[in-house]
Amino acid sequence: MTDPTKYSSPREPGMRVPAPRLRAARLSAADVVRLGGTGLRTRPLRVFLSALGIAIGVAAMIAVVGISGSGHAEVDRRLDALGTNLLRIAPGQSLDGEKARLPYEAVPMIRRIPPVQRVAATGATDFHVYRNEHISVGHTGSLAVLAADRGLLPAVGGKVHRGRWLDAATEKYPAVVLGATAAQRLDVYAPGIRVWIGGYWFAVIGVLDPVPLAPELDSAVLVGGPAARAYLRFDGHPSMVYVRTENSQVSAVRPVLPATAYPEKPSEVLVSRPSDALAAREATESALTGLLLGLGGVALLVGGVGVGNTMVISVLERRPEIGLRRALGATRGQIRMQFVTESLLLSLIGGLGGTVLGTLITAGYAASRGWPTVVPPWASAAGIGSTLLIGMIAGLYPAVRASRLSPTVALSST
Repeated sequence: MTDPTKYSSPREPGMRVPAPRLRAARLSAADVVRLGGTGLRTRPLRVFLSALGIAIGVAAMIAVVGISGSGHAEVDRRLDALGTNLLRIAPGQSLDGEKARLPYEAVPMIRRIPPVQRVAATGATDFHVYRNEHISVGHTGSLAVLAADRGLLPAVGGKVHRGRWLDAATEKYPAVVLGATAAQRLDVYAPGIRVWIGGYWFAVIGVLDPVPLAPELDSAVLVGGPAARAYLRFDGHPSMVYVRTENSQVSAVRPVLPATAYPEKPSEVLVSRPSDALAAREATESALTGLLLGLGGVALLVGGVGVGNTMVISVLERRPEIGLRRALGATRGQIRMQFVTESLLLSLIGGLGGTVLGTLITAGYAASRGWPTVVPPWASAAGIGSTLLIGMIAGLYPAVRASRLSPTVALSST
């Protein structure tokens, strides 16, 4: 049998038995969120007005970022049409004063530079184009015959006015594409006509629109590289290389182009300088960045003041509730957690609403101006994240103040 005194402790007469220590119940994350949301549900009108104030601040920041981003995208689109990210590489002069020649491998080597998006080249030939074989040799019309890569048009932003551009099939045969000025001087405005080059008839398969970024192509007759080597004795050395880079990397790519194009003699390579429009773009970006930081900071500050004001008033009005919960065993930490969570939920509602409102404002304004709608993801994330941070800071003082209320003082205020 079990000894009944084994698990019992002797107690002398008059001995005091210590009272058992009571531990406060621990609240799970779901309980904390539910408890914080209770204060919001009981005061819907005040929550709506407070969240509206936060939403207006966040919407102002999102709208400023979005409208500025949309305007910046429109500026980029227009500046890209001016070729701010287009660089030209041409052979310079050798040490003995003669014209240098770029190596055959210049184009593939330049293509290996990571920020480079497109590379295409043209090569000069020693022949001229004539309307027919009876035209005098001296009547060249100042028209150049160039061997062209298939990727030339995308690199320089050119478009075909009529006909087609050189492709894998036509670049091997005696076919040409005329620049806009060359078509006028030859009186050829449509495909299907033949022109005389180097003792061969070449079929005109296309006519280009004027190319503002490469005006030298307007007065040129473009032949595929394989056909130029087969019929015009083209030696394969490029006379002009067109390089498209990322807009933000133009200044970094330009210094490395000479050594990349001609590693043995980089001093014999000429590289055009970036357009003045690129400097204007960078100045615009700096100005917009300062504007965004200033307006966004003011908007978030206003939202944080609104959250803090709402939570202070909530603590003053809910002192009896705080006293009752303290009397029932709630700890100071649980009271602080309740009001901080309430502040975070209020900020989250306002932040989400402000993000949606700011996006709609940006889309409407951009559509009215014909701009592309651009709302950077970082702006939405920063708006919500900074709102939560400010909401936590703004709700911290009211939460600490609520936790310091003693049950007797809080209950006596009813």
